[in-house]
Amino acid sequence: MRLIFQSIALSCLCMISACNNDQEPARKAEDNRQATDTTAKAEQKPAKETIAEKPAAEISYSFIKKKDWQGQKDSFEGARHLDILIAINRVDSSTIKRLDSILVPNRYDLPLNAYMPFPETAEVLKPVKKILIFSNLHQAFAAYEYGKLVIQGQTNTGTKANPTPPKLYYCNWKAKRSVSTVNSSWILNWNFNVSNFGGIGFHQYALPGYPASHSCMRLQRSDAFFLYNWAEQWIMQNDQVVANGTPVLLYSEYPFGKPRPWFALIQDPKAMTITQEMLNDMFKAYLPEILEKQKAREALGTATAPEPV
Repeated sequence: MRLIFQSIALSCLCMISACNNDQEPARKAEDNRQATDTTAKAEQKPAKETIAEKPAAEISYSFIKKKDWQGQKDSFEGARHLDILIAINRVDSSTIKRLDSILVPNRYDLPLNAYMPFPETAEVLKPVKKILIFSNLHQAFAAYEYGKLVIQGQTNTGTKANPTPPKLYYCNWKAKRSVSTVNSSWILNWNFNVSNFGGIGFHQYALPGYPASHSCMRLQRSDAFFLYNWAEQWIMQNDQVVANGTPVLLYSEYPFGKPRPWFALIQDPKAMTITQEMLNDMFKAYLPEILEKQKAREALGTATAPEPV
C-alpha cells in the first residue's frame, strides 16, 4: 500500500509540474504583450509643449526735437545714456546740447557696441596683434586685438577740402599735448601721429557730428586717452624706423553734400552695419603687408619705442 500511495503522489507532482511548465510560456507571452502595449502608449503620449522664447525687440531709430527730449526724465543733463546718444549722433557731450534735433533709439538697455557699426569679432583679423580702423563713411572707429573688438566709438574726419585719405597707415610718435603746425590755436590732446609728413593723426578735439577736421581723426577725450595708451609707436634705432607701430586703416569715402549716412538708420536699423564680408574686402589687399610688418617688429624682441613727449 505504501508503494501504491508513493506512486500516486509522484504522479500528482509530475502532473502539477507539467501544468506549471505549460503555463510559463503563456505567462511570458502575456508579460511581453503588456510591456509592448505600455511602450507603445508611452510613445504615443504627446511630448511636453515647449514655449519658445520671444526674440529681443530690435533697435529702431527716430528723430526727436531738442525741446521735446529736454522735457523727458532723462535729458542731456546727467543722462544715464548719454554715451549711446552721442555715439549715435557722432558728436561729443558738449555738441549734443546744441543740436535742434537728435537721433534716438527706441531702447537703451544694450551695450554701446549694439548701436555702432563694427562687429564684436573680425575673423580676418585673428592673426593681427593690434589694429585700428577708421571709417570716413560711418564716422566711426574700432580697435581689434587678434580679431576681438576692444573699443569702438565716434570720430569726425577731414573736411571735403582737407579729407582724410583712405589708405593703410601706421602709428608713429605720440604726444600728450601738441600744437598744430597748421594753426597754433589748435591744441591737440592725446595726439598720435600716423603720417609723419602728411600731418595726420588721431587726437581729442570737438566733434560737431560731421567731417570737420584738417585731415585728422577727431575723438572724444576718453577714446583719445584710451587709444593713446593702447596703440604702439614705431621703433627707432639711430634715427631710422626699424619697426612700424600699430597699423591704422582709413576706410571708405564720406558722401559730402548728401544726408549724413547714419540718418538711414530710421528706415533701416542695419543700414550702417559692417559685416564680416565687408571686413574681408577691406583687408584683402593689406593683410599680407600688415602681417609682414608685425613679424619684423616681433623679431626685434625687447626693442622699445621712444618715450612720448
